Amino acid sequence: MTDYLVYDVFSDEAFGGNQLAIIPVATALPEEDLQRIAREFNYSETTFVYPPEDPSNTVRVRIFTPTMEIPFAGHPIVGTVMALHDMGGSSEMTLELGVGPLNCVVRDGQVSFTTSAELEIMAKPEIALVAAALGLDESDIECATHVPTMASLGLPFTITELTTRKALSRIIPEINVMRRGAETYPASLDFAQFAYFPEGETIHARMFAPLDNIPEDPATGSACAALGALLVKATGNEQSLNIRQGEDMGRLSLIGLTTNSGAVTISGTAKRTMQGQLVY
Repeated sequence: MTDYLVYDVFSDEAFGGNQLAIIPVATALPEEDLQRIAREFNYSETTFVYPPEDPSNTVRVRIFTPTMEIPFAGHPIVGTVMALHDMGGSSEMTLELGVGPLNCVVRDGQVSFTTSAELEIMAKPEIALVAAALGLDESDIECATHVPTMASLGLPFTITELTTRKALSRIIPEINVMRRGAETYPASLDFAQFAYFPEGETIHARMFAPLDNIPEDPATGSACAALGALLVKATGNEQSLNIRQGEDMGRLSLIGLTTNSGAVTISGTAKRTMQGQLVY
């Protein structure tokens, strides 16, 4: 039997934030079962922890959505690091990920990680297509700072600013349009949509990836990191933001974001809510 943990990430309260299943010792699991286990949990991500390939690092972490393995994602990193720390791990860890080693720190109940990956601008999808994918009007899309932009720091998202907070709440994704977007932009993987409305230093955000069996994600650290890098590129100014995601679906997530000379730092906390064993 193999132990598992469930953490609510980017929340200090149970049943908030984004759920994450963690297999802290995955070495006994057959390779062909990893995707099936992730699909069984059916959270936006599940992580599997292994000994590091490089002994100077702490662990190797593999991240699976319900449909695929991905190289990088924010809330799985934060939740996995918090889980390992709660199990007696160090306050400083280096995770081996699909994008390479990543340094993480636990301090005052918060996990933070910094990525210096270069922002990749993959495409600028048509405004009409993005609006239709979100179930909005073109007039709901704000283009003063940037047009809808498919960007990645390890995982691609179409990032779109909206004109009002009400428009953000009105989003109802159109699955057939999302499929058309994925066909038009195959590098997007699933044409995942990250829409936001800025209010001073607070960002209200939602993320949708229904083609990856994620109708809506309560917290998406990788998308937030890409947003930070995109805003630096678009404005020329460093960013210090508090991101509120998941509020419209009743699972508020609080994500800290800062930038510094090309590096993006994401921070947040996580709380264990369940634990058990795989017994199949």
